[in-house]
Amino acid sequence: MGSMVAAVASWLDAKAHGGKWLLRIDDLDAPRVAEGSVLSIQNTLETFGMDWDDIHFQSEHFDRYEWALDQLKERGLTYGCQCTRKDLEGHELYPGTCRDLALKTQRTMRLLATSQQIDWNDKGEGFLSFNLVDEVGDFVLRNAHGIPSYHLANVVDDLDLNITHVVRGADLVHSTVAHCYLRSVFGGQPLVYHHVPLALDQQGQKLSKQSMAPAVDEMKPEFVLQEVFDHLGIPHLEGTVGQQLELAIKHWKDNLAAQN
Repeated sequence: MGSMVAAVASWLDAKAHGGKWLLRIDDLDAPRVAEGSVLSIQNTLETFGMDWDDIHFQSEHFDRYEWALDQLKERGLTYGCQCTRKDLEGHELYPGTCRDLALKTQRTMRLLATSQQIDWNDKGEGFLSFNLVDEVGDFVLRNAHGIPSYHLANVVDDLDLNITHVVRGADLVHSTVAHCYLRSVFGGQPLVYHHVPLALDQQGQKLSKQSMAPAVDEMKPEFVLQEVFDHLGIPHLEGTVGQQLELAIKHWKDNLAAQN
């Protein structure tokens, strides 16, 4: 349900703006990509009436991510790190252990963060302001397996695909701080961000694969969509999946007009 909320919200936003909705497959860590998972995602989206304009596989763009990492290195914005997960237990942010060591061998590559104020007017959360050092610190750019981090790949993708609007769950607000900074380093213009409320269980835990939440019921798409609409503050909508979505687009457009 958590993924469905984010998917529906971003799809509605793209349609309400007359834009394109892109399906991005995070398959950089190949051993963790379950067989058939991509087809399952596509089938689920089709069942719920959400069409995509293009599909993008991150595994096909390692060269772009490496190019971006090289650019950061050349500007003195990275450093190597030897720390393991065990070394970092108990630390919310990286403590800077390897920052000044100039290591010849390394496990990961990190951003050399400086005190930067990052702020934006979020369509869901309102005005947000954070300091890069205090919020995300020296975050990983490439992990111990040589895989580009979510932060680096995300920003390069957004730039390469000419993304203008990002709609996602509120748990990624802190990631947006890192993304805004990296985007500015690469000369990108600010994006429009909209963080939507998370779908939670009765214990307040996010409904996701990590929390072992059940898959949405594809036999009752109209019912599931209405649950999503309720969560997003969209009134009850009758009809088929297609009819529900058309009405939801209108509601989203009306909200956009009211905000402006």
